[in-house]
Amino acid sequence: MPEVSIPSSSVVALHRGTTAHPVRNPGLPFDASWLDGLRVNQSAVERRTATLATRRTVKKDAQAAWLLKAVSCIDLTTLNGDDTEGRVRRLCAKARQPVRADLLDALGVAPHELTTGAVCVYHRFVAAAVDALAGSGIPVAAVSTGFPAGLIPHPLKLKEIEASVADGAREIDIVVTREYVLTGNWQALYDEVRDFRAACGPAHLKAILATGDIRTLSNVARASMVCMMAGADFIKTSTGKEGVNATLDVSLVMVRMIREYLERTGILIGFKPAGGVSNAKTALSYQILMKEELGRPWLEPELFRFGASSLLADIERQLEHHVSGRYSAFHRHPVA
Repeated sequence: MPEVSIPSSSVVALHRGTTAHPVRNPGLPFDASWLDGLRVNQSAVERRTATLATRRTVKKDAQAAWLLKAVSCIDLTTLNGDDTEGRVRRLCAKARQPVRADLLDALGVAPHELTTGAVCVYHRFVAAAVDALAGSGIPVAAVSTGFPAGLIPHPLKLKEIEASVADGAREIDIVVTREYVLTGNWQALYDEVRDFRAACGPAHLKAILATGDIRTLSNVARASMVCMMAGADFIKTSTGKEGVNATLDVSLVMVRMIREYLERTGILIGFKPAGGVSNAKTALSYQILMKEELGRPWLEPELFRFGASSLLADIERQLEHHVSGRYSAFHRHPVA
């Protein structure tokens, strides 16, 4: 499949080591006609995703390069009930140097050339993460709006967003109200996300669809389009807390909605699979999906992120195997 034509005015500084983003998605007035005819052929989706890993092989030095790129796209995340400031600061140290220096040296990469895409935490730890990452250029992403269920009152959701932005978060991962999707109340979903977009101010808005909860691929397609119409800069599969999180099937549907939005508006929207992406082989499948469906710019952290933590340890193991020919134990690659 040919790559999507990218309007030059929509892209800034898409190269390794930058935290620049494409231009903000200003959103559009709600237009229900955009949702007309949005139907998904599940069998066709499954056939397409089943062949992703077999259509392209990435081996040896090329695989190492793809995995290093995957590291730069990780939102290194801790969202546990027992999080502490100490754990968050250790995570930030890992984000600054995500791969051991000896492995980077063997691969010909200077340690300062590689960081993760962001660090993602609860609001409680935003200020600590911002302090720990000072001078690194790594943005802090805050989960917000009553994450993960999103069932707190709407005014409190807006206050939480505003508080995280005030503490220095440059990205806000919001959760949508699943009821609006399940009942087809698209205007309410649009209004909600539009309010979130306004509360974010300069911070980028990443809309979590909780695809494991909204049940059908057609719902995924429509919710994706509504969130982008409302001004989301990224659309994200999952909170990581649902029974089913990121899958290639829902990801294919979402990235095709991104492609359609691009064709209609000229605006680039990012994509973030989260939950269940825990090993290098799976990460490569998602990278291939992005390359084949959207093109080269969607392999960069400005437009693509993994919501993950354990993924980094497995990528480090694979890189050590590439360098030494031996697999090492997970405990030799601590995340935090």
